[in-house]
Amino acid sequence: MSTSEAVALAARCAKSFAARAAVYDADAAFPADDVEELRDSGLLGLLVPTRLGGMGAGFEEYTRVASTLARGSGSTALVFNMHASVTGSLAGVPDDMARELGAPESFFARRDEILEAAVDGVLYGVAITEREAGSRLSATQATYRRTDTGYRITGHKSVATGAGHVGAYLVTARAEDTADGDDPSVSYFIVPHGDGVTVEQSWDPLGMRATASNAVTLDVDVDADALVGGIEGLTLLLAYAMPQWLVASYAAVYVGVAQAAVDETVEYLQRRSVAGTPAGLTRVGFIRGRLGRADAAAESARLALEEAGRQVDRAPGDPDTNRAIYRAKLVAGDAAMSVAASCTEACGLGALRRGSALERLFRDARSGAIMPPSSDVCADVLGTAALGLDPMTGSEVRPW
Repeated sequence: MSTSEAVALAARCAKSFAARAAVYDADAAFPADDVEELRDSGLLGLLVPTRLGGMGAGFEEYTRVASTLARGSGSTALVFNMHASVTGSLAGVPDDMARELGAPESFFARRDEILEAAVDGVLYGVAITEREAGSRLSATQATYRRTDTGYRITGHKSVATGAGHVGAYLVTARAEDTADGDDPSVSYFIVPHGDGVTVEQSWDPLGMRATASNAVTLDVDVDADALVGGIEGLTLLLAYAMPQWLVASYAAVYVGVAQAAVDETVEYLQRRSVAGTPAGLTRVGFIRGRLGRADAAAESARLALEEAGRQVDRAPGDPDTNRAIYRAKLVAGDAAMSVAASCTEACGLGALRRGSALERLFRDARSGAIMPPSSDVCADVLGTAALGLDPMTGSEVRPW
């Protein structure tokens, strides 16, 4: 399937998402119908290789699809992003690289099983964020220990998008015998939802409400093949070497939110009459100016993301690629917030009426600069690199 075909599928889904978004947002409910539509469209297999029945998309194509979905619903696009982060990261590591890292041959069969399940409609989530630690992987407090049959994982994740609605979670945990510090042995596990995974209905936020990002408590035994890559201590290495699925994948969502805010503003201004004059607000110069600046900011974010996507597909892990990844997240997060604020100010108080599309977009956009890695962290990484320092060791606070 070509990029244009996948984006066209996403555009059709986005239209349906937009029609349902207000209801899911009001109730902070999981967008079940949206996810079912993603299943029916085949987009849950977007990043799965064609040999396994998927669409075989790369990172740049993912960013186009996710941004398009976000124009219909930022929340649903974020749910899709978490799923894609799991399937994309598993599919994106070349076999020879995995073997060089020490992956056993059993890993490849297990990886293919997980990816084939996505094609069949299994939705994956991510359970990384913890209280106090946030998404800083080196500060992970959830622990694991070896058992006779695999691993015992214990801990609490304060935010897990789709909690209770996904088939399995990508979970981070540190070795139980690792001392506190900046270099713990942190590993990834694929943990099925079921016994030993308890969901707390805790999600009632300002924006991105329809993601069901509830807290999860883990006290669960998993088989040995739940360890991603079959390698302990892989998490921090991948976070620094190939950060796209922890950073720029989120940027795609907020580029879409920014674009949606511009689109909705255009429609709002064109249908709003003032003193009997149709589309009267469009005749006010400073309002057009605000719209113009919003358009420029949204397009700038899209171009930064597009460039990061191209570089990831062409040269994953390259230092220039990694800078482009952080640059895309910084620009997208800040742009979404500034675009939504400018657009609502251009439209006036009516645009902030509870339940209106712009009011929802305004709230959703506010999360962009905060979602890890935050704009401040991204800026620090870029500034550290610009000074010729290693982002992993050149700052007193490491990004991960």
